[in-house]
Amino acid sequence: MKSKRYFNTTGFCMPERHYMVDPLRNQKIIFDLIEKTQYFTIHAPRQTGKTTLLHELAHRLNKEGNYISVVFSVESAGYRSITEETANLKIINSLYESCELFISKELWPKKSLADEKCSLQTYLNNWAGSQKKPIVLLLDEIDSLYDDVLVSVLRQLRNGFQGRPKHFPSTIALVGLRDVREYKTKVRPSEVSLGSGSPFNIKAESILLGTWTKEEIAELYSQHTKDTGQIFSKEVVDRNYELTGGQPWLVNAVANEIVEKILKSDYTKKITLAHAEEAKENLIARRDTHLDSLLDKLKEPRVKNIVSAIINGDSLVYDNFNDDLRYVIDLGIIRKEKYDIIFSNEIYREIIPRVLNFSMQENIREEGMTSCYIKPDAKLDMDKLLKAFQKFYRRNSEHWLERFDYKEAGHGLLLMAFLQRVINGGGRIDREMAVGRGRTDLTIEFAGDTFVLELKLKRDSDSKEDGLDQISRYLDTLGMTKGYLILFEIKPSSIIPWETRVKWENVSHQNKKITVVEM
Repeated sequence: MKSKRYFNTTGFCMPERHYMVDPLRNQKIIFDLIEKTQYFTIHAPRQTGKTTLLHELAHRLNKEGNYISVVFSVESAGYRSITEETANLKIINSLYESCELFISKELWPKKSLADEKCSLQTYLNNWAGSQKKPIVLLLDEIDSLYDDVLVSVLRQLRNGFQGRPKHFPSTIALVGLRDVREYKTKVRPSEVSLGSGSPFNIKAESILLGTWTKEEIAELYSQHTKDTGQIFSKEVVDRNYELTGGQPWLVNAVANEIVEKILKSDYTKKITLAHAEEAKENLIARRDTHLDSLLDKLKEPRVKNIVSAIINGDSLVYDNFNDDLRYVIDLGIIRKEKYDIIFSNEIYREIIPRVLNFSMQENIREEGMTSCYIKPDAKLDMDKLLKAFQKFYRRNSEHWLERFDYKEAGHGLLLMAFLQRVINGGGRIDREMAVGRGRTDLTIEFAGDTFVLELKLKRDSDSKEDGLDQISRYLDTLGMTKGYLILFEIKPSSIIPWETRVKWENVSHQNKKITVVEM
C-alpha cells in the first residue's frame, strides 16, 4: 500500500502530508516567553525546521484562542538599494497577505494603500489597538534585510515595545539564519548605530534550534514503518545519524533517497546499511539545493578561515566569543564535540573537500586512471600511487596552489583530489579532520585492504617527529601497524629546492612500519 505521507525535502512540513517530528515538543521556553509578553529571536541553519516550527506555533496559538498569531517574511525588502519608505510598504503588504493563512478576516489589520505613507510601527500600533486579544507576530527572514532598512525595522520594533500588549504586538519573534548579534555585521559601519550595545536589546532570549537526536530520527522513521510496514533497523538509524548529524533536511533526504529512489517505493524490500551508503553517495554526487546553498558559504572569508583550519588541523586562537567561529557554527557547517571543532556530520565532511578540490580533480588526467595502480590480484598498489602523486605534485603544485581559493589547505586538498580520482574506481576514503590536531587522517578502503595516511604540513624541524608520533597513536586506535606519513613542505622551492624536498623513506617507529613521503 502506497503511503499518503512521505519524507519532505522541500519547504515546510505539513502533518497530513509529511512524516514529521513535532517541532514544538521541546519548546516550553517559547510558550513561557509568549505568556510573559517577551520579545525573542530564533535562529538556525537553512532547512532545519524554522518555518515548520513557526507555522505550527501560529496555528496552535490561534486554535487555543488566547492570541492572534501570524507568520510573515520580510524577504521582499531584502535588497541593498531599497529605501526605508518602500521597505516599510513591502513589509506591511507581506504581513497583510500572510494573514489569510492564519486568521479569520475580522482579525486582519487594515489594508495599506499604495500612496499611504505609513511606518511599520504605526501600522502595528493601529492593528494592536483594534483587537481584543494580544498579537504574537513571528517575523521570518529578518537577516535578509540590509543597512538602514534593518536598523529602521529593529528601531521601530524597539520603539513600539513599550506599548505592548494593548498598543503593540504582545510578543514578536525575529527569525533567521543567524543570532541577533550577527545583525550588526549587515549594517555598514558608516551608518548610524542603533544606539546600544545590541541591535535588538529588548530581546529576552535567543533560541538556537538544535539538530535531532537518534531517538527523534527513530521516531520520524517509525512513522514510515507504521504507514508501510517497512522497517528502518536500529543499525540503519544509527548510521543515518552519523551521516547526517541529525540535521533535519539530511535526515529526510537520506530516507527519501533510500525509500523512493533506491528501492522505488517497494515497501516489501529490506532497508540495509548498504542503502544508507548509496544514499550518501547519491546526495553528494547530486548536490541538491540544500548542499549547494551550504557550499556557497565556503566562499566567504570568515568561513574559509575556519574550514581551512579544520582541513589542515591548524590551531586557532578562539574562545566562545570568537565571531567567525560562532558564525560558522550558526550556519550549521561545523560543530563542537568535546574539545574538537569538526564538520557537522559525515556528509559535510565528505562533500566539502570534494567541492573545494573539484576543479583540481577534473584536471588530473592520465595520472588519475585507477587501472595504473591496480596489481594483478586486483589490489591497490599504494606505494606506486603515492610515488606518482609526488611526481604530479612536483610538476603542478606551485602553479595550481597559486590560483587556488583555499591556498592554506591546498596541499592536502590536492592529494585528496588525486586519491579521489583513483579511489572512485572501487574504494572509499574516510577523512578525520579537526581544528588543532595538527594533521588530517585519511583511511582508504579498497578491495578488502585498508590504508592509513596522515597528511601534515612541515612547519618546523619537529614536524616529522610529531607526525610519526601522531600516526603511531592513530594506528593504535585502529589496531594497525602500517601507515603513510605525508609531509608537505610549505616553504617555496626557491628556498628548499625540489631535489632535496622530495623524499621516500621507510622507518620503524613505536613498533609500526611507517612510510614517510615528503614533497
